[in-house]
Amino acid sequence: MNAAITASALDSIVVIDDTGCVVEFNPAAERTFGYQRAYALGRPIRDLIIPPALRDQHAAGMRRFLETGKSMLLGQRIEIEAMRADGTVFPVELAITEVSLPEQRLFTAYIRDLTETKNAAAEIERQREALHQGEKLSALGSLLAGVAHELNNPLSIVIGNALMLRDEAEAEAARLAERAGRIQAAAERCARIVRTFLAMARHHKMERRPVNIGSLIDGSLELLAYSLRTGGVEIVRQIPPDLPAIYGDSDQLHQVFVNLLVNAQQALQCVPQPRRIIIAACADPHQQTLKVTVTDNGPGIPNAIRTRIFDPFFTTKPTGAGTGIGLAVSRGIIEAHNGTLTLFAGQDEGTSFVVDLPLDGPGQANATESQSPPMAASQTGHRAALIIDDEPEVARLLCEMLARQGFRCDVATGGHQAQVLAAERDYDAILCDLRMPDLDGPAFFDWLCVNRAHLCARTVFVTGDTLGAAAGRFLAACDRPVIEKPFVPDEVRRIINGLPTRSST
Repeated sequence: MNAAITASALDSIVVIDDTGCVVEFNPAAERTFGYQRAYALGRPIRDLIIPPALRDQHAAGMRRFLETGKSMLLGQRIEIEAMRADGTVFPVELAITEVSLPEQRLFTAYIRDLTETKNAAAEIERQREALHQGEKLSALGSLLAGVAHELNNPLSIVIGNALMLRDEAEAEAARLAERAGRIQAAAERCARIVRTFLAMARHHKMERRPVNIGSLIDGSLELLAYSLRTGGVEIVRQIPPDLPAIYGDSDQLHQVFVNLLVNAQQALQCVPQPRRIIIAACADPHQQTLKVTVTDNGPGIPNAIRTRIFDPFFTTKPTGAGTGIGLAVSRGIIEAHNGTLTLFAGQDEGTSFVVDLPLDGPGQANATESQSPPMAASQTGHRAALIIDDEPEVARLLCEMLARQGFRCDVATGGHQAQVLAAERDYDAILCDLRMPDLDGPAFFDWLCVNRAHLCARTVFVTGDTLGAAAGRFLAACDRPVIEKPFVPDEVRRIINGLPTRSST
């Protein structure tokens, strides 16, 4: 009977004696490992199915058990790696039991191949990430018209003021600072909108750092400003200026608040005036949490479906107006931050979502991002930089910024010209555009690694192509700092100050 049960078992059953040699090898084991039973019998188990990296550990564990009777494996289910006859290593679930007979001691291993289970889990995770990315792209599409209009307004201010500044420069020089300030404010508004858009579209793993919730919410509101304003929605912002920072991924949290605001806006579309969204935040030092609520005065969510609104693919929107995974993705993001996203149960009309996030992440004592340290006197003067960019005005702007830090700058309009300069001279910093027509940034960096390797640690890339797949792969592989366009002097100074000096490379 035992032989029949062993032969018909779906899982591999391998029995060894106290010398580690195989005494039973059932048909499931033959299929899993690729050995015939006749071949396996009498051979050491370590040579058959145990990967080389685990063989010493197996021998030590077997020896320890025979000497002391203590084992960390007996009676336990563990996940471990095994090896097939062709040498491939694969994941298995392993359980070992001891059978003591009068004449000998046997050990029975029950082994289940987890390859398909692991592959299925990986596929589910891949599809979940694809749905996550699809939801982000769907949200971006619905915002595109508003963002384009929102960009055109400040860009018109920039162009108009630039023309007026040129005409009035000689006659009214005293007013140049004020007009330049208006140009700067409008340009920075454009930059914030573009950066927010790129942050939503960018696909990356969670990267935690100190986050100012007030600034994050302001960025979400600025992105949605046009559609909220034309939809007649009043925004009531109740966020204290002294809120402590939290520790999290700003891009993912931004996506959550944009999604909650878009849902609130859509709920108000068929509601008569006044249409109102209240976004409030407060910190609870006793509970060590930060609470953010997004409340609208729309029709509310019926009690019958309140328990289903966080289910994937459940939506009350018309066909084509939503995917039904926005709230599920948002809750997943918040839970990944060890927080909660809930629907306020006491609401009779309107909808109120509550986000609770912990305040106990690392770095809370210094949660605000530190400013770039001032340049030490010993760092200024007699320093050289190489600027590589096929856009002359961009290169000129970078030269002016670095000149204020005491750099003398050489300019190359392409990678080939940069090779000539870098071969002849030494530099304290190299700022290289990623995409150029003759020899691009990656090709120039490869040349540096071979011919001027000490300059690689002083190289910074400048790019507006952070969403490109090829650019993303290269930047991740080279592990060099990146200045994203449009850039500001403080960002350039911070990155340049972080480069190693000549004496340290």
